[in-house]
This record gives sequence, structure tokens and C-alpha cells, in this order.
Amino acid sequence: MFTVTVTETFVAQHFLTLPDPPADEATLHSHTFEAEVTFRGPELGPHGYLLDIDAAREALSAAAETYRDETLNDHLDGNPSVERLAVALFADLSSLEAPAVTELTVAISEDDTAVASYTAAVD
Repeated sequence: MFTVTVTETFVAQHFLTLPDPPADEATLHSHTFEAEVTFRGPELGPHGYLLDIDAAREALSAAAETYRDETLNDHLDGNPSVERLAVALFADLSSLEAPAVTELTVAISEDDTAVASYTAAVD
């Protein structure tokens, strides 16, 4: 299996909408998110690579721009968790023109101790 990974760092804000969330999570606060996106495929494309790395970087940067300096609550349904952010970025990136890519993982950290990710096949 071949892989290509690109990363993007951006700042966004959110507040959790859970019943009885911790006080510091219930109020608007910022995180520096790092998105790490891994494209996978069993074979290389016709040009000898899995996908155009510059196109992957540009697609991730454009997807992250939707959330950069924004409040995630305004963009994500339900509680604006890092898991839901991973799914939203996956949706944006799964349409990238890359025929050799069969699977995509979006991993997001909002601090230096935890990472949440979403992996699925792409068409």
C-alpha cells in the first residue's frame, strides 16, 4: 500500500454543547488544530505517483480555510468535536481528483496529547 501524507495547522474556536460540559469547554475557546491527511492506494497512478502532492496540499489548505479563525459551532452539526471536524475535512478532501487513491484518513490534534481520526474508502 502506498501512502502520501500532508499536514496543515490552523486556529479555530469552539464551545462544547454537551449536557454539563467542563466549564472551560462550555465557553468559546481556541485551539491550534493540526490536520494530518493520509491518502492510500495499492497501486501508483499512470505518472508513477499516488497523487499530486501539490494538489493534496492545496486541497487541504482550502478545506482548512473554511474553519480557520472561525467558530466550529457555526460549521458543524451537533457538538463540534474534533471527530466531527475530521469527518468534515474528509468530505472536503474525498472529492480530490486522485484515481489511484482508495482510502483516506484525516487525523486531527487539538493539543499535544490526543489525536482523533476518521478513515474510509473513497470512490
